[in-house]
Parts: sequence; C-alpha cells; structure tokens
Amino acid sequence: MLILNRKYSYDANQPVSQTQKMSMSIAKKLIKHPESKFDIGPKSGKKYITNSELKLFIIFDKRVLSITNHVYHYDIILTDRNWDKIIKMYDAKVEEITQEYEDQIMYQIEHSLEKIIKKVEYINDLTSIR
Repeated sequence: MLILNRKYSYDANQPVSQTQKMSMSIAKKLIKHPESKFDIGPKSGKKYITNSELKLFIIFDKRVLSITNHVYHYDIILTDRNWDKIIKMYDAKVEEITQEYEDQIMYQIEHSLEKIIKKVEYINDLTSIR
C-alpha cells in the first residue's frame, strides 16, 4: 500500500530503517530528559523539544522528525505507527508538565484562600472585641 502526501510518499510495507530506529530512540530519550523544554506552534501544529544541556533540538512536523545539533541536521520521515507512538509519548509528557503547572497554580490559590480566611477571621475577632 502506497501512502501519498503532498511532499512525501511512503510504502507502508517497507521495513523500519535503522535511521528511523535511532531517531526514535533519540526523540524518546530527549522527551524523558529532565532538562528538555517543550513547545507547540499553535498555528503550524509543530511540536518542539529544546535541550540546551545536550545542545539538541527536535521538531515534529507531519510525520517528519527533524533532529538538529550545532553541527548536523537530519530530517527523518517516520512510519505512521512510529509517528503515532512518538507523538503520543510527546503529548503525554506535555500533559504531565501542564498538570504539574496547574497543580502549582491551584496550590497557590488554596494557600491564598487560607490567608484571606485568616485575615477575615482576624478582622472579625477585632470587631467582636469592640
């Protein structure tokens, strides 16, 4: 079965190349790396990973995995299956990060509400003394 795309074509029966396997491994390791930063282009739908410590950058765009360091740049076309796997992993990591961020926000709100309650109670205590 031949899958056509505006820019690329891919035979679904073609075995996964060693280049694809290595690229997927690099992407997975970068997703798991604690120093990786994630971003998403709202209009383009591109997904980005930047890792300053390792000096690596990855762009995910329409089944193309682009890996760049300060010397080399690789564009690797992934199979649908590999694309779905790596995007699922990326999305899960970004969801985990955003959930942690939301939890921090909610903690601050709860903490602030406690301060407000204490302030109101303090004011009520002062007025009841008078």
